[in-house]
Amino acid sequence: MREKLSVIVITKNEEKRVERFFNSVKWADEVLVIDDNSDDKTAENFVKLGAKVIKNDSKGCFDAQRNLGTQEAKGGWVLQMDADEIVPDDLREEILQVLENPLKFSAYNIKRKNFFLGHFMRYGGWYQERSPKLFKKGKAKYVGKVHEVLQVEGDIGIINADIEHYPFDSIAQFVERQNFYTTIFAKEIFEKRGSLNPKEIKYNIKTRPLKLFWKFYVKKQGYKEGIYGFVFCLLFAWVHFMSWSKYWEISEKR
Repeated sequence: MREKLSVIVITKNEEKRVERFFNSVKWADEVLVIDDNSDDKTAENFVKLGAKVIKNDSKGCFDAQRNLGTQEAKGGWVLQMDADEIVPDDLREEILQVLENPLKFSAYNIKRKNFFLGHFMRYGGWYQERSPKLFKKGKAKYVGKVHEVLQVEGDIGIINADIEHYPFDSIAQFVERQNFYTTIFAKEIFEKRGSLNPKEIKYNIKTRPLKLFWKFYVKKQGYKEGIYGFVFCLLFAWVHFMSWSKYWEISEKR
């Protein structure tokens, strides 16, 4: 008899993604949505499809949202996802095999197959690292408000199939979303580190973004993706610039 699986997804105004996401995970024993008080039909649409929805104000703390989901999950195993991800057939089959025979591992690393405006990004550093997303309840928790990281107690195995990730449908959507995230990130830096040396701030605003572009576009061969690679690498360097520019703004007002 296989272990029960709860798929957990944290959401905020994701009504356009609900159906695609749900259809890729409806085979799970439970689909649990932790919704950050969406003002669209995200929660309503999930309920109609058969998911359980818990509304909770994140206050910018995404680790707390994910940990709440884990706490409320009924399954012995948890798959933590985002609404812009889907589980393709090969990944579903591999997860089911793990649940039939989970061995000694407390969690499993899964790689994400990332799509930029519908284009699979093989280069640019976006398709290299695996991260733990499937884990045994009680053996892991998330830490970190924005860039939450799963801390696992025990050994971690590897799943070979990929999650498919479609993070945004347009440049405008990317800018809007990153404007939200970078504001939270800047506040988090100030809360943790206070007022920093002007030299460090200047480095992160003026120099670090250029180095990141060089890293993604040249060292990690983003140029092989053509115009997609150039725009992608520039945007992600811009995210770092925005994060630290907002930190500078906060520190100047204190």
